This record gives sequence, structure tokens and C-alpha cells, in this order.
Amino acid sequence: MSTVVRHVMIRGRVQGVGYRAWVATTAQASSLEGWVRNRRDGSVEALLAGEDGVVADMIKASHRGPSAARVDTVVVMEDASAEMLAQRHAGERFSILPTV
Repeated sequence: MSTVVRHVMIRGRVQGVGYRAWVATTAQASSLEGWVRNRRDGSVEALLAGEDGVVADMIKASHRGPSAARVDTVVVMEDASAEMLAQRHAGERFSILPTV
């Protein structure tokens, strides 16, 4: 199994519905590392790192999200790098970051 890092942007009704908390809880239960945050444009941004298949499953689940969400699009960005993990809070495997 190989380790991958994926930078993901989720659009739709994904703010104010518990989407960030859902991502954090689901990612941690799957032993993923990374972070999630709201963006001022109404989207949610996430960085997911872990085994290739587990990350792929998390991205697939992101198309649904929590029950109150309505996901329109999930875009996997090309610019993911392990260095982006440094944005996490110190000592955390997965963080909920402030809005940007």
C-alpha cells in the first residue's frame, strides 16, 4: 500500500451543516492525517493523507457528507504535498482549521 496526499475542495451546502466536523471524525476513524477548513466562498477545503485506498474511500464519502449537507462538487486539486500537513495544529493528526 502506498501513502498519498490529496487536496480536496467541496462545494454545495457544506457550511453550517456540520460538514467540517463530519470530515474530521470520519478521517480520524479511518486513521487519516490532515486538516479541514471552511473558505469564505462557501466551500470546504480538506487535505487528506494516508493509504491510497483509504484516501480514495474518504473522497468518495465526501460526495455525500453528513445528512444535512448537499454536495454539488468534489474537486481533487493537483497541488497536494506532504508539506501542506504542516498547517495542522501541533500534536494533532487531523485538525479543523480557521476559515480562510
